Amino acid sequence: MTDEQLAQHVVDGGRLRATLLELWQRTRMDWGFVTDRLSTTFRKETWIGGHERRFLGEVLYGLVRHLRRIDAALERGARSKAKRAPRDLERLLALLVLDKLIEPARAARLEPDLDWNAVATIDDAIAGERDLTTRLGLAHSFPEWLAKRLVADWGERAEALARALNERAPMTVRANLLVGDRASLASELARENLGTRDGRWCDTALIIESRTNLFGTPAFKRGAMEAQDEGSQLLADLATLAVPSSKPTVVDFCAGAGGKTLAIAGRLGNRGRVVATDVDNKKLDELRKRARRATVSNARAVQLDDGGWPKELDSVRGKADVVLVDAPCSGLGSLRRNPEARWRLRETDLAAFAKRQLAILREATDLLAPGGRLVYATCTLLRVENQDVVAALLAAKPMLSRVPIAEVLGERAPGFDHQGDFVTAPDTHGT
Repeated sequence: MTDEQLAQHVVDGGRLRATLLELWQRTRMDWGFVTDRLSTTFRKETWIGGHERRFLGEVLYGLVRHLRRIDAALERGARSKAKRAPRDLERLLALLVLDKLIEPARAARLEPDLDWNAVATIDDAIAGERDLTTRLGLAHSFPEWLAKRLVADWGERAEALARALNERAPMTVRANLLVGDRASLASELARENLGTRDGRWCDTALIIESRTNLFGTPAFKRGAMEAQDEGSQLLADLATLAVPSSKPTVVDFCAGAGGKTLAIAGRLGNRGRVVATDVDNKKLDELRKRARRATVSNARAVQLDDGGWPKELDSVRGKADVVLVDAPCSGLGSLRRNPEARWRLRETDLAAFAKRQLAILREATDLLAPGGRLVYATCTLLRVENQDVVAALLAAKPMLSRVPIAEVLGERAPGFDHQGDFVTAPDTHGT
């Protein structure tokens, strides 16, 4: 069944429309993860087939990604001057019209109080907006405060960034070098009729071009690959390129479930030791399970708490060659995967994130050996959580100094050097 046919079913009513509206209402209650909302519904509603699942996902993500644009379109199409909040069915119909899945006249039969031709031409009206912040916010559905921040930090490039952040992220995996290289993984997946192409920046990155359940493949089950964004893979590369010794000690200080820990272990070929720390032991348990599947033998997980350093870190303190801090952040660089974050986040949250990031970095520096390197990373694009935090750390820890990107990356540096910082962005790097 085509998207156009499914859209007609939505217009006609019935359980597909009811399911979509329920999904949307539950999502915007607290702006929780769209993936969680979809998974819960698909487990419960067994009547939903493969085509319907894909369509429901596309529409729900579309509502989240384009909410401000949709509301602007409905305001433009209002025949009455009286202000009122858009209804959920109106928003759903507006998205289907804007995506050209139904004609404006079809929507008008359900909601005749709106000028649906005016709704359908909102993009022309937005394109004529001269103010960059307003145009960016409306065209790409960013809250006004966030649009202002992007323009302040990125200037004219902010619009290209916002456009890229609204695209769907590719499905990317990392070849586990402890099991095999990227070429052998691609060959194995091809035998399973899964199309792939090489990543642009990392020799372990493989982009999956076929829709599939990766976790059910033999390659995943035997540890030959992990789902991981290419930017995260590059970060693991950066951490291991900074290693000065043949048997290094590397600490992944905010390891979570261990994606970068495993990538670092793979790059090191199980040499040296990798210590993964986090405050969440459930995530560390997942890391331990993943490490067994990936045949990682040089990594161990250590839980942190508020009561000081655990004894397990005594052998590492002051001896780490590299400490990677991929700090908790606003997550605005990962809007392609988690578009709902823009609506959950408040501008006042940014200062709290920056304060926490600086505190984590100050702790992490205590693990460094003399001459060791601290690698700080976030998945956000805002200066307040990146450059400003680094500046505050250097002021607080004068024994630290910046390392030029070219010194670590060599000939690869120009592609990632943004005013002296290592930066990947979806508009230029696709990650």
